[in-house]
Amino acid sequence: MCICVNCYFVDRCITYHAVEGQHQEPHLTHNPDFEPQEPSINVNIRTKDEIIEMEWDVVGCLSFLRENGKWASLRPGEPIPT
Repeated sequence: MCICVNCYFVDRCITYHAVEGQHQEPHLTHNPDFEPQEPSINVNIRTKDEIIEMEWDVVGCLSFLRENGKWASLRPGEPIPT
């Protein structure tokens, strides 16, 4: 799971914005203004018949500042990305 869902900066983060784009998910903001320090991204690649699926997860970041439930507070009632 992406650590960003519990990060204070999730709604301003340039890296999370890119991850949203890779997942074809709606953006929390259209103009992120926070450049995180040294984010680490795992990309999992799966094949399903002739379809290639890629899942991007931020698993580390020097700028990470824990705020449990931050993403959920911005999108109440929506399923939390996994």
